[in-house]
Amino acid sequence: MKETLIELDQFLQLRGSIPILDARSEGEFAQGHIPGSINLPILNNEERKIVGTIYKQRGSQEAVVKGFELVGPRFHSIIHDALRLFPNKKIMTYCWRGGMRSEIMSWLLRMAGFEILRLKGGYKTYRTLTYEAVRKPRNFIVLGGKTGVGKTVLLQALKAAGEPVIDLEKIANHKGSSFGGIGQAPQPSIEHFENLLAEELLKFPISAKIWIENESRRIGKVVLSEEFYNNIITSPLIEITKSESERIAHIASEYGLLPEKDLIEAVKRLQKKLGGKRTSEAIEDIKANRHDSWIANLLIYYDKAYEFELTKHQRAQVFPLELGDTEGENAVRRLLEIKNNINQWKPQLSD
Repeated sequence: MKETLIELDQFLQLRGSIPILDARSEGEFAQGHIPGSINLPILNNEERKIVGTIYKQRGSQEAVVKGFELVGPRFHSIIHDALRLFPNKKIMTYCWRGGMRSEIMSWLLRMAGFEILRLKGGYKTYRTLTYEAVRKPRNFIVLGGKTGVGKTVLLQALKAAGEPVIDLEKIANHKGSSFGGIGQAPQPSIEHFENLLAEELLKFPISAKIWIENESRRIGKVVLSEEFYNNIITSPLIEITKSESERIAHIASEYGLLPEKDLIEAVKRLQKKLGGKRTSEAIEDIKANRHDSWIANLLIYYDKAYEFELTKHQRAQVFPLELGDTEGENAVRRLLEIKNNINQWKPQLSD
């Protein structure tokens, strides 16, 4: 069967209908990959390291020979796996630069009757796209407010209403606090987080007014790029307020049913900031299922931290919004009223 080299634009257009094979090592794949692709390495982590060392020490010819020596005995198993994973025998494939590894994969699978579309420039050209996408200026509308005002719930309601929304915590698999990783899937690497974030950003025109939550630069182990973070902290902020009792009730509904052990470990991670007495009190309250009590205890710390962050980043536009019992469509309506009154956007942004 034939091989066709394709540009990134065509690759992205076709990926919903044609499966994607990532021919790089499992370590490279974990570090970052094109979403939706399936990893079937030509060289695994250890083999790639061996070939790379030979390339540096003895040159490309000996590295190629060593590569075939290592992978040759596995040709049959690669073909077997490919037939199991891609029974229609038509795939798109890529490696790091669109070079030797994807060429070998293409050659091998074409011998087994596959039709191959190979990405010109490989993962590197995709990564260049995503790297640049998360660093381009955007018009954000930032939802702020102390812990427990329900910013994520509001983002979900705005999305359901057809508004452009970026949910950073969902992409990062982390809710941002010491408790934010409990019950979540493993976090992506920073590189792959940026890939996933870029995929969401690229759904919207560059001039779109996008809703986003006010976040610290670090979300769990994920760190926002300096450019992206600066974009957030200089954008219009809607400062949402609710009563402390409403906030505690909201947090309790999200965290009250989580495993006691995980909650206690999260409190212990904050011990240096909370102090020994408040840490012990919070742990005792968790063990006794006094959720309102330990949450109120921790809000003292989180509220001070939030207020400190606000003083660090003075914004040109801040819109206070007291929501109280207001939820759902009524909350969305009030948010959209503020959006329509914002008159300072980034003027250079156009499609």
